[in-house]
Amino acid sequence: MSIMSIGNCEVVLQVFSRAVSQISGSDLSFRNSDSVCPTTFLIKCIKRRALRHMNNFKCSSMIRSHIGVSLFNSVGFGKIGNLLNNRSQHLTCECQHAESGGGVTTEDGNGTWFVESTKKLNLNGLVTNPNVLGFEDIQQLKSKDGLMSNRSVGIGRDAFHNAAVNSIENEAWDLLRESVVYYCGSPIGTIAANDPTSSSVLNYDQVFIRDFIPSGIAFLLKGEYDIVRNFILHTLQLQSWEKTMDCHSPGQGLMPASFKVRTVPLDGDDSATEEVLDPDFGEAAIGRVAPVDSGLWWIILLRAYGKCSNDLSVQERVDVQTGIKMILRLCLADGFDMFPTLLVTDGSCMIDRRMGIHGHPLEIQALFYSALLCAREMLTPEDGSADLIRALNNRLVALSFHIREYYWIDLRKLNEIYRYKTEEYSYDAVNKFNIYPDQISPWLVEWMPNKGGYLIGNLQPAHMDFRFFSLGNLWSIVSGVVTNDQSHAILDLIEAKWTDLVADMPFKICYPALDGQEWQIVTGSDPKNTPWSYHNAGSWPTLLWQLTVACIKMNRPEIATRAVEVAEKRISQDKWPEYYDTKRARFIGKQARLFQTWSIAGYLVAKLLLADPSAAKVLITEEDSELVNAFTCMISANPRRKRGRKNLKQTYIV
Repeated sequence: MSIMSIGNCEVVLQVFSRAVSQISGSDLSFRNSDSVCPTTFLIKCIKRRALRHMNNFKCSSMIRSHIGVSLFNSVGFGKIGNLLNNRSQHLTCECQHAESGGGVTTEDGNGTWFVESTKKLNLNGLVTNPNVLGFEDIQQLKSKDGLMSNRSVGIGRDAFHNAAVNSIENEAWDLLRESVVYYCGSPIGTIAANDPTSSSVLNYDQVFIRDFIPSGIAFLLKGEYDIVRNFILHTLQLQSWEKTMDCHSPGQGLMPASFKVRTVPLDGDDSATEEVLDPDFGEAAIGRVAPVDSGLWWIILLRAYGKCSNDLSVQERVDVQTGIKMILRLCLADGFDMFPTLLVTDGSCMIDRRMGIHGHPLEIQALFYSALLCAREMLTPEDGSADLIRALNNRLVALSFHIREYYWIDLRKLNEIYRYKTEEYSYDAVNKFNIYPDQISPWLVEWMPNKGGYLIGNLQPAHMDFRFFSLGNLWSIVSGVVTNDQSHAILDLIEAKWTDLVADMPFKICYPALDGQEWQIVTGSDPKNTPWSYHNAGSWPTLLWQLTVACIKMNRPEIATRAVEVAEKRISQDKWPEYYDTKRARFIGKQARLFQTWSIAGYLVAKLLLADPSAAKVLITEEDSELVNAFTCMISANPRRKRGRKNLKQTYIV
């Protein structure tokens, strides 16, 4: 195949299409391999980039000479004057020489070979003394060795794989930036989804706080700080003061679930308009549930912004400090609950529909603990915050002990619950929450591996939700609410149950699914939460980034790498769906939005962190020595000791 006489972009595309088709068609082993991106997709990506650069640069003679170079460079075949990655380069109408680092050669009937040692390339008059293996060279090699070495084939496959992966990442960045929302000319967030195939927008055109977190982290890791700073400050202005919901005011300090930029006419002047932010605190949401996790995620993102940008001026602002304190006071307010965990209603977090997680769901507790640590790190010392910091420290110790002791389940603990005695009345009762052994489901007995364990989904009097909830377990590792051994045990379980939790697309939001009569009772026969769909054990690609942070913290990034590789086989071809259905995640969710922003951003964050694991420190929280010592004292003491009334100084049940 000759590429010496390429005259325009279409010829380049045709040549490249034939070359890649020979690669995939002539080698059976390659054709059956786990290709992450088909030829048609690569050509589509290349055409899109070529058209974008044609629109940017008007000189047709320059375009013809440079686009071909960019095309080969964009698919990973060497460094041929990277036009895409060096957009600031001044381009002129004069023909310029470009260094090349790779080439493509073919041999009819015997496969297509990629040669790394290519030095020069001739492209539409761009003569640079090619050093590419030609037909005669390959014949000499074959006559000498019989066949081209398998190593050469492997190099070609690796190059093609890397090219496809790079195309997926580039596509993801394009889509993420297309989802950016602007307010008064400045970026302020990303919409939930940009699905052109859906006629029903609902609230997917709004900026959700929880959905923006992976987008914000991606921009931070990329060094683009303005959008995150704007998001933090503008959502702070929306914090609850006078907002009402069903004629009742939500607690002071509540952060909205989402907001939308609206254009409205100015008062008294119909010809002029202004942009306003319209928040939703849950009063318009399906189910009318207020978001408990929004404020917690906001604090976590605020800390990440400061650590990533080294701009501490934002968190030190008086209004930001006030916003942190309002969220903490809302979460630490006195109530009727006896436990250190946060009492919330069903649907108040990522699982925002009825799924039987009301009470003390694990996800909220992990985020609560993480937000408390982040807030304590950012609060400025002053007389007015002394009482708040004291209450915060007390809750951290009690919450950590409570989660580690009573939410943890492994084979040993399961056998202990199996032998529980009930109706115990005393301070030193073993079965403190009066759990009935009959609650242990048959699936759990068979599913629990010999090595590994996890945190159960919920704990209430006479009730343990034994389902595995992914976000709660992963963020418990990230936040440090569990011990080092427990963190490794959770990852051990994920590896042991890979087929159940990952399968064809990471990552199951929970396991197992509710079905039959249990599904009818718990979900109210929710047609969207049918078994193995949506929140009822559906698979959510956005969970990739939380998995990656947890694996990096425990120095086991190979688990996350394996999950990302699974996702790359399908996620771009499937148009970045919101979630996947079926037990093995083989189908795109029946009501899933395409081009879901946090699916895109979750993948990008995972890739960025795996490329630079040290960057994960902006999300990871570690206990300080004071907290560790306090917790150690609690563990060393007998938690079952009998306490007299005069010594009842403990605020929380531990």
